Amino acid sequence: MLHALAVDDERPSLEELLYLLNADPRIGSVAGASDATEALRHINRALEAGSDGPDAIDVVFLDIHMPGLDGLEMARLLTGFARPPLVVFVTAHEGFAVQAFDLKAVDYVLKPVRRERLAEAVRRVAHLRDAAPRIPVHEPDPDHISVELGGVRRFVPVEGITHVEAQGDYARLHTSQGSHLVRIPLSTLEERWRSRGFVRIHRRHLVALRHIRELRLDAGAVSVLVGPVELQVSRRHARELRDLLMRHTAGR
Repeated sequence: MLHALAVDDERPSLEELLYLLNADPRIGSVAGASDATEALRHINRALEAGSDGPDAIDVVFLDIHMPGLDGLEMARLLTGFARPPLVVFVTAHEGFAVQAFDLKAVDYVLKPVRRERLAEAVRRVAHLRDAAPRIPVHEPDPDHISVELGGVRRFVPVEGITHVEAQGDYARLHTSQGSHLVRIPLSTLEERWRSRGFVRIHRRHLVALRHIRELRLDAGAVSVLVGPVELQVSRRHARELRDLLMRHTAGR
């Protein structure tokens, strides 16, 4: 029996999809989510509970056009999970099929959804779920962090990260070559990388001391220049940052 999650921001479409999935005898349980953020929280809870828990998710039936994170962005994030659920896109738009299958989607179902077409997608999911081998997950070394780039898993050197920006339950890592979104809270990275010279300067920003080019003071406001980017420093973090920068500079 499959455990499914249906994600669609349009309530009538979500209810119709839930109805059709519940009617399929191969679906043991199905939950609904109205956006990607809610869906990711549901998946995180399922992973924390374990693959055999009551909230386990084998497959996500995912709309593409949604506010906030769209379906393609959510699918990219799922590729970074240790045990990602399978993905079936359910959308009214034909033009994203190439991107969907690049993200290893099992199927691409067009709206309005026909019962027979959805049943075929469920059949494909069941076949893949039963046939998939269990692949052990290897943790990267502490000098790198795993990110997804163009559907490929890469390991970014921590030394190359200039600053980190909080985005809800996620964090965006900034480097000189670009940025990467990872499923790790900013507070976790702050704790993990404190000994590597990263310091919180704001509730939304963590910066690497070695990449700070300037400390700027303007009418009582404090900011730092990290590469070409100027970031504001909150009052509660300003004194600690100045002290850390002085010690960091003296230690060079």
